[in-house]
Amino acid sequence: MIIVMKPGASVKGVSQVLKRVKELGLKPNLIKGKERTVIGVIGWVEVEPDYFEVLPEVEKVVRIMSPFKLASREFKNEDTVIRINGTEVGGRKITLMAGPCAVESKEQIKEIAGVLKEMGVKILRGGAYKPRTSPYSFQGLKEKGLEYLDEVKRETGLAIVTEVMSPEDVEKVSQVADILQIGARNMQNYPLLQAVGKTDKPVLLKRGLMATIEELLMSAEYILSNGNTRVMLCERGIRTFEKYTRNTFDVSAIPLIKKLSHLPVIADPSHGTGVRDLVAAVGKAAVAAGADGLIVEVHKDPQSALSDGLQTLDFKMFSKFLEELRALCSACGREI
Repeated sequence: MIIVMKPGASVKGVSQVLKRVKELGLKPNLIKGKERTVIGVIGWVEVEPDYFEVLPEVEKVVRIMSPFKLASREFKNEDTVIRINGTEVGGRKITLMAGPCAVESKEQIKEIAGVLKEMGVKILRGGAYKPRTSPYSFQGLKEKGLEYLDEVKRETGLAIVTEVMSPEDVEKVSQVADILQIGARNMQNYPLLQAVGKTDKPVLLKRGLMATIEELLMSAEYILSNGNTRVMLCERGIRTFEKYTRNTFDVSAIPLIKKLSHLPVIADPSHGTGVRDLVAAVGKAAVAAGADGLIVEVHKDPQSALSDGLQTLDFKMFSKFLEELRALCSACGREI
């Protein structure tokens, strides 16, 4: 349930509600909006709304019917905006995250970061740990990759988004990453979701290969219910019977998620298609559908990339994509 306070409710009035919530053995989640304060109540206990409504500064109590409570529009009607290193995710601007699928060397990640920064990118993506279908494929540089990302971060000022694969690695990756990425294969790794939920780091939660939208939102709920409200959802395509693309990018998921949830939505046209010639078109479609940002794979020489070269843009292709995206954003009332 959510407890809606009257406009201008005092600190004392809010404290009275929080005290009653805790006395019931429930967990309160406080959200201060522009006009009023809302308290989300996490947990289950048989209690009538008037248990709280009798308090003088409570306006009303509303039961949340959707299975995902904290992620729902019922809980929070305003769009969540997440601030990361001077960049806002979820506002009018389209947030760009770009970089190679994997960190391959210090020289490689430094060169790519420098070029992307000149193009206006504020968030660098790069995998230090790489979950791969084949055990014989490049698995990432791991700790050494994190070291290179940290060095690039300090030299360029770019924020870093990189994947964390296990609960044991959360603390270590958090020391470098500005955004913790949960990959598609780990969307329902509940111990990992709980672990990142206990941090204060923004989380980029990717939709699983065969996950429904509700399953994605329920996974977000694991993070939110552990105290971390800085969650971004990522549409990266789902597995279907189609063979001409790596995945089938579900563009309809973007406006649907925006209707169901207040959380920002990031689109991944690189994994969503697996074909570099389709990345720009699908990326633009995602923005037109309402995405708050894009995460795109970019490499100096995609042909020699150790991971996902077929879906990676080179510098020239990415620059052209940005030009087209600026024109589209202008037509959509957005900007990059």
